[in-house]
Amino acid sequence: MSELVVYINGEFVPESQAKISVFDHGFLYGDGVFEGIRAYNGKIFKLWEHLDRLYDSAKAIDLKIPFSKEEFAKLIIETLRRNKLRDAYIRPIVSRGFGDLGLDPRKCSKPTVIIITRPWDKLYGDLYDRGLKAVTVAVRRNSIDSLPPNIKSLNYLNNVLAKIEANAKGGDEAIFLDKNGYISEGSGDNVFIVKRGVILTPPTLNNLRGITREVVIELIQKLGIPFKEVNLSLYDLYTADEVFVTGTAAEIAPIVWIDGRHIGDGKPGEITKRLMVEFQKLTETEGVPIYE
Repeated sequence: MSELVVYINGEFVPESQAKISVFDHGFLYGDGVFEGIRAYNGKIFKLWEHLDRLYDSAKAIDLKIPFSKEEFAKLIIETLRRNKLRDAYIRPIVSRGFGDLGLDPRKCSKPTVIIITRPWDKLYGDLYDRGLKAVTVAVRRNSIDSLPPNIKSLNYLNNVLAKIEANAKGGDEAIFLDKNGYISEGSGDNVFIVKRGVILTPPTLNNLRGITREVVIELIQKLGIPFKEVNLSLYDLYTADEVFVTGTAAEIAPIVWIDGRHIGDGKPGEITKRLMVEFQKLTETEGVPIYE
């Protein structure tokens, strides 16, 4: 297989030559934004929704992306075409760009724009059939009044610290609490529970407004399953009939064990499995075509 190419600032270069300056503020300070997007069977799933969120994140940190959304979409499609990919994970990145060793964004003359595309399969392998183990972590989710979780920034150390703790505790995924002790989200996904036939999920002030989360809520409503957006506690997690997480990379993944407690009967629940089937149907049919 020939080496994949990466888009960087107007050029398509081999992965081995894809480099940025050590003075780029994305590298120095995590000053930038990104998205994770999936392509299935030659179509990019929810491309425009992801681009909307990318541009919103950039606006929130006063970073101007030097392309229109339409131009950015064309660059993503071109990157996929050059790599001959049909099923892929797509990572568009916009950093503040080259600057000095100070923090001042005004010292960065122009943003760095990168598009990475990679072949992609199931994030959790056979755990979709068996279910994941999750652990709650001591590190709290960034507060909305310090670094709002809805800015999808390059500064992901909060998430990395949670993942480190989950790894140490033997969990496949971490579950954050916010500063008030409410359930926030996973290290890279949103959390849902099922209790007595009702699906519940936290509001998105203390967690990322996930694109997959929105798709799942639409599916829930289409299927006529009762649904509420409400603050959740550890008690709600431990006593749930089913728990699942959603994310672009994770898709819909069942959680069957949390902090030593089996969820429900310790197997992926029926409602979760139904949503997984319906989500797969969507990804097989919807999306922006890569190859006309």
